[in-house]
Amino acid sequence: MTTPDQPDADATAKNDEPQTATPEIATAKPEGPEGPERSEEPGRPEGPTPAARARRARIAAAGLLMAAAAVVLALRLASRSSVLVVGVYGLLLILCGVVIELSRRGRTRLGSWLLAAGLAAALVMDGAVLS
Repeated sequence: MTTPDQPDADATAKNDEPQTATPEIATAKPEGPEGPERSEEPGRPEGPTPAARARRARIAAAGLLMAAAAVVLALRLASRSSVLVVGVYGLLLILCGVVIELSRRGRTRLGSWLLAAGLAAALVMDGAVLS
């Protein structure tokens, strides 16, 4: 005789297998030569969306520009020490960081415009003022 707190002996003998929360997880799909088949909706493209690719491209472009600005800043500081050099390239580095953050938040168009304008302004300042 069992109480409500104790499970039935027959019920525990039948339920030695681990239980899953949903039946979809317990059923496995057959594997093909390339691995398990994916149950995706037809017509839905695989991989990242175009917006995600644009965000990654802006992040990569801003990161490369940031690295290039750091190298140019180091070279300019090696040839002459000027507060103006640090200011121009420091602002470009900060702008690249802002563009990366904007791209992470999905504001890729604004980030693109800021990146282009900042690069143009840094090149103008480098050519006209610093040289």
